[in-house]
Amino acid sequence: MNGGDGTGREAMTDRTRDLQPRTAGASVTRSVCPYCGVGCGQLISHRDGVLLAIEGDPDSPISEGDLCPKGAASYQLLTHPYRETRVKYRAPFANAWEHIDLERAMDMVADRVWATRDRTFEETRDGDVLMQCASIAHLGGATLDNEENYLIKKLFSGGLGMVAVSNQARI
Repeated sequence: MNGGDGTGREAMTDRTRDLQPRTAGASVTRSVCPYCGVGCGQLISHRDGVLLAIEGDPDSPISEGDLCPKGAASYQLLTHPYRETRVKYRAPFANAWEHIDLERAMDMVADRVWATRDRTFEETRDGDVLMQCASIAHLGGATLDNEENYLIKKLFSGGLGMVAVSNQARI
């Protein structure tokens, strides 16, 4: 008890004295924020397979515990009840979305990319070798790392001949 002035433990209820942080006893895993190429450190608190919190890692030489708004919102982005976790598809001229299997969605994308490439690929123009497909573009997301962007560039530019390959990895 602190001096009896009403500001110490004597002013607390048993419930208040027993309160613990929500991460008490949790396992903590070091990670790197996936939202851009900076590589800010994150501490991922979890218990029994349940995500409890994501915070900046004060030991990170990159961010020293700070996170940008996207990194700071990581927990909410992963746990929000309205987060979409299934593929939605709206057929042409339809007015409603339907859930489809990921495998079906990937097959639909691959089929459309290949059909468009077959229809629009230019091997030559005015007698010059061209080998390009200007009718398909790729815009990468901020969660892609350097290695993934390298592979995307090799596949889409070299393999498919796409000339419009970019990335929006900016904060």
